[in-house]
Amino acid sequence: MNATPSSRRREAVQRRLDALHAEISHRWTLMEVCGGQTHAILRHGLDQLLPPQLELIHGPGCPVCVTAAETIDRALELAARPELILCTYGDMLRVPGSGSEHLLQARAAGADVRLVTAPLDALTLARAHPERQVVFFAVGFETTAPATALLAHQAWSSGTGNLSLLVAHVRVPPAIEAILAAPGCRVQGFLAAGHVCAVMGREEYDPIAARQRLPIVITGFEPVDLLEGMLRAVRQLERGEGRVEDAYPQARAGEGNAAARALIERVFCRSDRHWRGLGVLPASGLSLRPPYDALDAERRFPAAARPAPNGNSNGDQGCISGQVLQGLARPDACPRFGRGCSPERPLGAPMVSAEGACAAYWRYRQRA
Repeated sequence: MNATPSSRRREAVQRRLDALHAEISHRWTLMEVCGGQTHAILRHGLDQLLPPQLELIHGPGCPVCVTAAETIDRALELAARPELILCTYGDMLRVPGSGSEHLLQARAAGADVRLVTAPLDALTLARAHPERQVVFFAVGFETTAPATALLAHQAWSSGTGNLSLLVAHVRVPPAIEAILAAPGCRVQGFLAAGHVCAVMGREEYDPIAARQRLPIVITGFEPVDLLEGMLRAVRQLERGEGRVEDAYPQARAGEGNAAARALIERVFCRSDRHWRGLGVLPASGLSLRPPYDALDAERRFPAAARPAPNGNSNGDQGCISGQVLQGLARPDACPRFGRGCSPERPLGAPMVSAEGACAAYWRYRQRA
């Protein structure tokens, strides 16, 4: 009888698990930097099938979660303007600012906050309401930056004067470097997100791997992809190697997308950005460059002076979400996990987002 696709997948998964158990001889620690990968690992129980010598740490892989509290505060301030429509992705609506308030509460109080599923929805909204100002709150890693760049280019080219962007895009490589530079870092290798590399390619990771002498393996999101990435990283560690390796060839992730990169470079420049839980990371953000900076909501709607950001400020009422985002603690180590913090009543950003590590533990692990 011919093997079914599901049985072939199970066999492929088992082969990689068997190889991991057979080939590992030292204790190694890997970090995935993608919320989608975190959820896949927990959903399929991969972390419970690995050899005991291999530890996985969850990194700051959720762009919604790492959006700084003061950026949420700025969005709340804009949403409070009666002449303005603020639109953003659904995950952003319940992320707390420096206090406990979030955009969903602002909408309940009368602010015109709208959910969009794609950046160009904001352009449609602005054209449908020429009498109103529309602000798109743009959040995401490099994967969503091309779509925001296209929105900015079309709005600027068409002369749409009532559309602005509050840009909070962040870049993965500076976060990896910040994690490696942090005191007490235990990470010895990374699983790089295949969808980010499918846009940006591998070239920004090559110097990190060479300088730090550690493996960075580009991988996908299915169990067989993730285990293949872990296996290749362990093999490099066992041999004393440290390089970038593409374990996601079906997406041609190592090459990236030249058209998407060109659009990002045309519209954005790199800038320092404050990450929730990590502080200010140099050149870790994307900001609008001229002439597109005319669409910058920060410039168009100046805010009152605000206090300088606190690297640990996250509006989470005593939970340890900052440590979770740095990979220093697991979500279930938080004293508030399941005790006053749940997806229905989240205290920290990683419990809010569909890609957050705390939400993954809540959904896929037994809760006290």
